[in-house]
Amino acid sequence: MVMDTMQIRINEQLVKEMDKIVKSGFYANRADLIRDAVRRFIWDREVGRIKNNQKDSVKEIKELRKKLSNDPINLEEINNFGKL
Repeated sequence: MVMDTMQIRINEQLVKEMDKIVKSGFYANRADLIRDAVRRFIWDREVGRIKNNQKDSVKEIKELRKKLSNDPINLEEINNFGKL
């Protein structure tokens, strides 16, 4: 499978959290973690799992991105986002 190469910038706190997950053995490396996160995001978007379907989903995602960039990271909360 041919893959495109992308360059992204991620803040230090997210990188530290990613490295903890990789070191735990859940993913082989950062790239695997990021690919899985993107897959999950796209899947969630496609099946309409955004919490409040009455809101504009693009606006809600922007709000979530802003919250994640400013607040301490709670991976449990992130992983359970949209679940009942």
